[in-house]
Amino acid sequence: QVQIVESGGGLVQPGGSLRLACVASELMFSSYDMGWYRQAPGKRRELVGTITGRGRTDYSESVKGRFTISRDNAKNTVYLQMDSLTPEDTARYYCNRDLSHGSAWNWGQGTQVTVST
Repeated sequence: QVQIVESGGGLVQPGGSLRLACVASELMFSSYDMGWYRQAPGKRRELVGTITGRGRTDYSESVKGRFTISRDNAKNTVYLQMDSLTPEDTARYYCNRDLSHGSAWNWGQGTQVTVST
């Protein structure tokens, strides 16, 4: 079973930045398109953005221009750089496969991001 560990969340003021990281234990990690997802209390989990194995990215409209996804295949790691954060970005953030291209691995614990004064 692939293990996923997300990290880097925290409390940040509006307009601030955070960088999340996600490490997956999959040996063929570079072959998989990956996604960042988030879930706010009382809401369904939503896709934030995706990155192909070769680094092509796509983003939801709500984060486009503010968030940047990157990956380091040598470290089995995907990153989510979040800038210009707003309270609407408050959620628990998860990474997993790009679910439009295959079934999810076991979900990790996620990492909480809270944007507040």
